[in-house]
Amino acid sequence: MTQSVVRKGHPLGLHRVLEPSGVLPQPAWRLDSRPVCYDNELLIDVLRLNIDSASFSQLKEEAGGDPEAVKRRIAEIVRERGKMHNPVTGSGGMLIGRVVEVGPRFPDQHLQVGDKIATLVSLTLTPLHLKSIEDVEMKTGQVEVTGKAVLFASGPFARLPEDLSERVVLAALDVCGAPAQTARLVKPGQTVIVMGAGGKSGLLCLYQAKKQVGPKGRVIALEYGQQACDDIAALGLPDELIRVDATDPVAVLTEVEQVTDGGLADVTINCVNVPGTELPAILATKDGGTVCFFSMAVRFTSAALGAEGVGKDVQMMIGNGYARGHAALTLEILRECEGLRKLYVSRYAGSAHRV
Repeated sequence: MTQSVVRKGHPLGLHRVLEPSGVLPQPAWRLDSRPVCYDNELLIDVLRLNIDSASFSQLKEEAGGDPEAVKRRIAEIVRERGKMHNPVTGSGGMLIGRVVEVGPRFPDQHLQVGDKIATLVSLTLTPLHLKSIEDVEMKTGQVEVTGKAVLFASGPFARLPEDLSERVVLAALDVCGAPAQTARLVKPGQTVIVMGAGGKSGLLCLYQAKKQVGPKGRVIALEYGQQACDDIAALGLPDELIRVDATDPVAVLTEVEQVTDGGLADVTINCVNVPGTELPAILATKDGGTVCFFSMAVRFTSAALGAEGVGKDVQMMIGNGYARGHAALTLEILRECEGLRKLYVSRYAGSAHRV
C-alpha cells in the first residue's frame, strides 16, 4: 500500500525560492510557482490581479500605451520570475481569487474550497502561474487572468464582502496599509498634507486624516491631475486643495508655505506614484514633523540625502503595507463615505457593478 507524500513547507515560503538560494521569497529573483499545495499553503484559482500603481505606470510607458504589449510583458515577467515582480520598479500588487485547496497546516482552517479572498501580501512574493491573460484595464491596472497562486502560512488575506463590488474591493485593499498607517500617525489638531491625494491611496488617506485631525486640525490635498482635483473638490474632504506638480520642490514649498502661513505640515503622507517627490515632501514638513512615504516610486537615497542637504530634521517612514485591521478599516471607509465609495465604483467597477 502506497502513501501519498505530504509536502512540508516553511511558514515564510523559503521552500519556494529557486534563485538565489538562502533568501526570502520577496527579494528572490525566481520562485517555484508550480500549482501544488504544500501542507501549510493555500492554493488559489486567480481571477484578477491588481498591478500596483508605480509598476503599472512603468509597464504602460514601456509598452507605449499598447494593452497587448502590457499583456505580453506581464506574461514574460511571471514566466521568468514565477511571480509578478516588476524588475524596474521592484513592486507588484495583489490579487483576488477562489480557494482551491487548504493545506492541513494552513493557519486558518475555516476557509472552504470556493471561498473568494483577496491576498493582502505583495505579488512580489506570491508564487504565480498564469495560463492566460484575458484583459488589461489600462485606466485601473487591473488584469483579468486565468491561473493559480499560492499563499504562504505567514500571508494575511481577507474574505471578499458581499456588499461591495469585487473590483472596488481589489482596488481598495491593494492600498489598505495607507489609511491604516494614517490612522496611527495623525493626531487631533495637526496639519496634514496628502500628496497624490487623488489616487487610490491618497483618497483613502484624505478621509482618514480628516477624521483623525478633528475640527481643530487641517488637511491639505496636493494633486496635479485636473480630473483628480475635480474629484477631490466634489468630495469636499480637504480643507485646502492645491494643484501642483509634486516633483517640483520649489513650487510645493511655495504653495504650502502660503496656505500654512509658513507653518508647514506636522505630517506629510506621500502617495505619488512617480519618482522625484522625496524632497518636495520633506520641504513641506516642519522640523520635528513626520513624512510617511507610501509610494513604491520613492528612493531611499533621495529621501535621506535630500533631508540632509536642506538641513531638515524630520522623521521619515516607509509606509508598511501591512497593519493589523487594515483591510477592515479600509472597507469601513468605503461604507462610511458614500461619495468616496461612488467615486471608487465609477473608477474601478463600472456602471454594471453595484454601489
